[in-house]
Amino acid sequence: MQTKSIILALLLTAVLGADCLAQTRADPTMRIAAQQQAMLKLKMMDGTWRGNASTFLPNGEKHQITQTERIGPFLDGAVKVIEGRGYEADGKVSFNAFGTVSFDVASNVYTLHSYAHGFVGDYVLTPTTDGFSWDIPAGPMTIRYTAVIKEGVWKEVGDRIMPNKEAVRFFEMELKRLGDTTWPAAAAVSFQ
Repeated sequence: MQTKSIILALLLTAVLGADCLAQTRADPTMRIAAQQQAMLKLKMMDGTWRGNASTFLPNGEKHQITQTERIGPFLDGAVKVIEGRGYEADGKVSFNAFGTVSFDVASNVYTLHSYAHGFVGDYVLTPTTDGFSWDIPAGPMTIRYTAVIKEGVWKEVGDRIMPNKEAVRFFEMELKRLGDTTWPAAAAVSFQ
């Protein structure tokens, strides 16, 4: 009899606890609206882009590729989805990256979640009046990417920054906006 009472008490606790959680769960509408509003600061990224990108190798050699980007809103504009591809002169893809940018209402922080060169990372992204920047901590060094997007032109640089030393530029990119894209939200699987 005592076992039945314990089981009944546990069931009641579970049911009442779930009911209390359901009653205290906040309506996501306001949180999503705040995320959508925050992502408007990065709307200038949306679309398809193509241009030149150069990497400066440690031996001083400059390696140039054709860089493309396609960027679009997802989850009704609460998240931005990014795919970058770099092409060699013969058309071979030598660089491919995928990322998402989101805004956390609680912390007031934009995060770039990135997959590139076999690495995965979460990085703070900081919108500016005409672009954005983001840093990759790498031990004592910081890798900083800074982008300016104006009048359909996206210019971005990458610098290696060591304490008490001049920044070393290792990357430059200049893309032109080709047009709009319905990616990634288009062509969703229908409910039937």
